Amino acid sequence: MARRPETKYAWNGEVALAYQVFGDGPVDLVYMQGWTSHVDLNWESPSLSRFLHGLGRHARVIHTDRRGWGCSDRFSPGDVAPLEVQADDLAAVMDAAGSERAVIFGSWETTLTAMLFAASFPERCAGLVLCEPWVTYIATEATPWMVSEERWEAVCRKIQATWGTPAWDDFFTDEDEIDWFIRWCRAGVAPGALVAEMRAFYRVDVRGVLPSIHVPTLLVGSAGESGRNVRFIAERVPGSRFVEPADPSGGFRHHWYGRAPVILDEIGRLISGIRDELAELDRVLATVLFTDIVGSSAVASRLGDRGWRDLVERHHAVVRSLLARYRGVEVDTAGDGFFAIFDGPARAARCASAIVGALAPLGVEVRVGLHTGEVETIAGKAGGMAVVIGARVGALAGPSEVLASGTVRALTVGSGVVFEDAGEHELKGVPDRWHLYRVISSAP
Repeated sequence: MARRPETKYAWNGEVALAYQVFGDGPVDLVYMQGWTSHVDLNWESPSLSRFLHGLGRHARVIHTDRRGWGCSDRFSPGDVAPLEVQADDLAAVMDAAGSERAVIFGSWETTLTAMLFAASFPERCAGLVLCEPWVTYIATEATPWMVSEERWEAVCRKIQATWGTPAWDDFFTDEDEIDWFIRWCRAGVAPGALVAEMRAFYRVDVRGVLPSIHVPTLLVGSAGESGRNVRFIAERVPGSRFVEPADPSGGFRHHWYGRAPVILDEIGRLISGIRDELAELDRVLATVLFTDIVGSSAVASRLGDRGWRDLVERHHAVVRSLLARYRGVEVDTAGDGFFAIFDGPARAARCASAIVGALAPLGVEVRVGLHTGEVETIAGKAGGMAVVIGARVGALAGPSEVLASGTVRALTVGSGVVFEDAGEHELKGVPDRWHLYRVISSAP
């Protein structure tokens, strides 16, 4: 660790993701630096370098620039990957680094991806460190302390005018490292790309994901909105704990400055507990998809037994081919309906729309329901309330219609999936009324 580690690239499709590996601790830890990051220039800051060395004393660290930042690819300023793609990127980096399971450490906006990854891939996530975490970009009824869209737009204008200049430095930097900080900002992300990403994520909301996180979680906050966020998350993530270390120099600065010793000690404590933990998780955040043929009895009566059997076989072949294309996993087939699960809600929505379109030339209309929630393994089969909700949503869909829960809509912001309000509904056997949305376009 005396020198800067070698920078390598993992590939998720055609996108190159920069990463470095260093340290020799007992567990792996993936570190994503938020606002901003550059795996090479990060080491030129004495303070940040010391922090990285400190992580390496606790873990084998996989240090990565997420898509669009630092040394990693972005095709153009407008190419903003949705959270589920960023979660896939993390898995690709871990695969390239030979890591089966790791603690995921995110700061600022990268915590959104970290939380989605932990809920979606618990078998690959040993724990979470969320430093200055967010659950939404803008203020909502549940998070009124967050920044308004108008205030974010003011930040965007300032980025466009001052990013990578001394005028930008008003609350992030350390006086001893101002020259490095300015170069670091410019190298980490260009201003147009940063503004495009911020605007794409204004409506991102991961509140629905929080109860599905079942890994040891350390929350690091400070005063203001950060402290409110860590308390909000701590109340909803089972077994999480939070710390709010003060910066001895006063004020607020990045976590690798005055607060670093306390944060590193807390991370060491988390890793020690993970190393000794033997419990296996059997719950995962997933998107469930239910389909069935509309008016199947009438169609079967009209076609006769042989004609109906032939139609069902063609129907099954179409659905299975599309499940394979969109990485869905067939769980069950009952008569003319399918139950499948996906590790990404946008993929599930696109698959649902593709199924409706592909079956139309066969003269078959299907109804499709989607819901994202915690799926449990019960007696070797997928079950739990998320499965019940998905089935009830599907039952309310009309011919050639894809209905989705509000959770699906909230987690697909920036994916290109377009929804139409379908109103509030009662779901049989499920408490409360549920706001549903109609998928009207799923083009990437």
